[in-house]
Amino acid sequence: MPRKARLDREGILHHVMARGIERGSIFRNDNDRERFLERIGLLSEQMSTPVYAFALIPNHFHLLLRSGPSGLSRFMRRLLTGYATSYNKRHHRVGHLFQNRYASVVCDEDAYFMELVRYIHLNPLRARIVKTPEELDSYRWCSHYYLLHKNPFPWYDTAFVLRWFGSKKSYRTFVREGIEKKHLPNLSGGGLIRSLGGLSGTIRHRQTPVLADERILGTDDFVKNLLTHEQHYLSSRERREKMTSCIAQHCEKAGIVPEALKGGIRAGAVSRLRAQIAFDLAKHLGIPYAEIGRQLGITTSGVSRIMRRREDKSR
Repeated sequence: MPRKARLDREGILHHVMARGIERGSIFRNDNDRERFLERIGLLSEQMSTPVYAFALIPNHFHLLLRSGPSGLSRFMRRLLTGYATSYNKRHHRVGHLFQNRYASVVCDEDAYFMELVRYIHLNPLRARIVKTPEELDSYRWCSHYYLLHKNPFPWYDTAFVLRWFGSKKSYRTFVREGIEKKHLPNLSGGGLIRSLGGLSGTIRHRQTPVLADERILGTDDFVKNLLTHEQHYLSSRERREKMTSCIAQHCEKAGIVPEALKGGIRAGAVSRLRAQIAFDLAKHLGIPYAEIGRQLGITTSGVSRIMRRREDKSR
């Protein structure tokens, strides 16, 4: 069965994991780990993608992040491709570094944020990279360390993460309690089936239809709402293709390059063309004002003013 497309939109919380090819090493030394975190930090700031947890293990890594305006796929492509290229140069190797494509699960933030942070932060201990909770507290290649100690990374918002736990002390207690748990929650996706504890858990809920998707970790309502929005998003993608075509046709007819629309030019011809395109995109294609603004180099309120003026003229 072919794999489903990723759920990839701005603002979604993702648990991401990638392994080295044939489970080989992707971090040979601290220099590799430093370069990887530097790249995460650079892309996090450039692409407005907050990172809430990370753990670097010799042959894989975990990330908990919220996708930015460009989505998850572009962020991960730049992260993995850039790191693999620099890694190969440093270690005089060729070929793929990562195994297949990375794994990602969309997560219900309200239900799973704290568990995901704990799960990722306990990874070095579970993988026996460190042997004791005290060693984990000193393991610099996991964001657990920076929640307990000084944080040198401007891109890592420790305050946001700690607010979920109430205090640094409560956070530490929550993580330590997870060490004693014999059965960790399955945080790999599967929607309602995962949330209810597997198929045995769903049997008790057979009076209602079971909705599950291996790409999602969340409650039934969360899965349902996300899939509904995703369906709308796919139709929006088609509209965006029409939008690109509409802009190109208008610009070709006017003898103006599309780049001029985003350049902030307020000259008469460009301004009139921008207004005409904005009106057509909103009126005939149903494109949201915010998206029109991004394409034409104006604000959402600017698009709104254009629409009001056009409607006033038509009365």
